Amino acid sequence: MPFSNSSDLSPSFILASIPGLEAAQCWMAIPLCSAYILAVLGNCAVLLVVRTEPSLHAPMYFFLCMLAAIDLALATATVPRILSFYWFDTREISFGACLLQMFLIHTLSAVESTVLLAMAVDRYVAICHPLRHAAILTNGTTAKIGLLAMARGVLFFLPLPLLLMPLPFCGSRALSHSFCLHQDVMNLACANTTPSVVYGLTAILLVMGLDAVLICLSYILILKAVLRLAAWRERLKVFSTCIAHICVVLAFYVPLIGLSVVHRFGKDLAPLVHIIMGNVYILVPAVLNPIIYGVRTKQIQRRILSLI
Repeated sequence: MPFSNSSDLSPSFILASIPGLEAAQCWMAIPLCSAYILAVLGNCAVLLVVRTEPSLHAPMYFFLCMLAAIDLALATATVPRILSFYWFDTREISFGACLLQMFLIHTLSAVESTVLLAMAVDRYVAICHPLRHAAILTNGTTAKIGLLAMARGVLFFLPLPLLLMPLPFCGSRALSHSFCLHQDVMNLACANTTPSVVYGLTAILLVMGLDAVLICLSYILILKAVLRLAAWRERLKVFSTCIAHICVVLAFYVPLIGLSVVHRFGKDLAPLVHIIMGNVYILVPAVLNPIIYGVRTKQIQRRILSLI
């Protein structure tokens, strides 16, 4: 049914269902709900442990708290709505709610990317300039970086819904995911979307793309510093402090790149691929991040065990 966002009718989009398994969606939602509960418990545990453990009151763990808060917000902005769709068949999402969800997803992803870059810089300073680490990355500096990350995400991705608001939408209302993404909603517009395409690509490259390049550069410098050490055992010991952060970076960027590739080149792929990649992008970092740091950080392990 053709519609416009300026129509008197309440405009809405249709969230994507699991093709061929519509009748079993209530059961398919159980793993999704379990992953969401695990993400909430894991990230809340990280926040609680860092808050109550004085030995973890350091920039690296404050950044970890920021990651946990971002993952909680990102999962909560999407998964409950997906579960209500799967369990209560509420497939329609209003235009305003869709734009808000889209803004939150892209903004929070940008903030997480910035925090990951800050954590890479923290590792670089700790390894390459250990004597200056405490002076460079103070608690005040860490808080300012967090505020800057939030402001950067909002400023870069607020124009995305603003560019879509005046566009008319007609023809198909069906999204290819169970939540709203900019490129997905934009493809349904029956008007010239060139400004939205150009700005969206520019924002992604200037935020996630630039961050990925700078993270790689940080690790090249770290690797050069590590290789200057004489003993292999010492090299492994120093570099092992970066393993958790590398895993978290991969958990964020691999699904992001996969989802971008599916949108760019996967028009002929089965709809199930789009749904799976979207859910992986939302939930994998939120579930894996607390597990990775819980396994790699003895203080977090001990504190969680004592709480249990």
